[in-house]
Amino acid sequence: MSKIRQLIPNERIISRIFYIRGRKVMFDRDLAELYGVETRSLNQAVSRNKARFPDDFMFQLTEDEMQNWISQIVISNREKMGLRRRSYVFTEQGVAMLSSVLKSQRAVQVNIAIMRTFVKLREILLTHKELREKIEKMEKKYDEKFRVVFDVIKKLIIQEEKPFGSAQGGPKTEIGFKVQ
Repeated sequence: MSKIRQLIPNERIISRIFYIRGRKVMFDRDLAELYGVETRSLNQAVSRNKARFPDDFMFQLTEDEMQNWISQIVISNREKMGLRRRSYVFTEQGVAMLSSVLKSQRAVQVNIAIMRTFVKLREILLTHKELREKIEKMEKKYDEKFRVVFDVIKKLIIQEEKPFGSAQGGPKTEIGFKVQ
């Protein structure tokens, strides 16, 4: 097992994958941290090689998307966190392309770890889809006595399938004391 794989467990990578505009993406700042470079350096390397990064490989967040993300991770001071500009996010293909512009050995090893994590996530989602289909077939086969059991199992599967970074459940509840 490589040193990078030991330094960067799958959970650390998974926690940095978000679901934006219907795609699984990683933020420039998170990738820069994993690669061991400054975000500014990563973005400069990308801007020097703009032709390698079409819109389906990377895109810049809109102001609304940025505000939504900041509120989800509870950042109170943008300047203190180095968020003076809207972030760039990279799709799986964009992350793969980063290995061609970041030449360090660490970048290559980190890219391999990230690609393996994306593949593992796809396999997990496929497994849940197959499991849901099997349950639906069983549901048709048996009568109403098991309907409650099947409903609970389906709810559990749907909860696990929600994309990373998305809201879990219904409307947001306000945090803090309420004065009446």
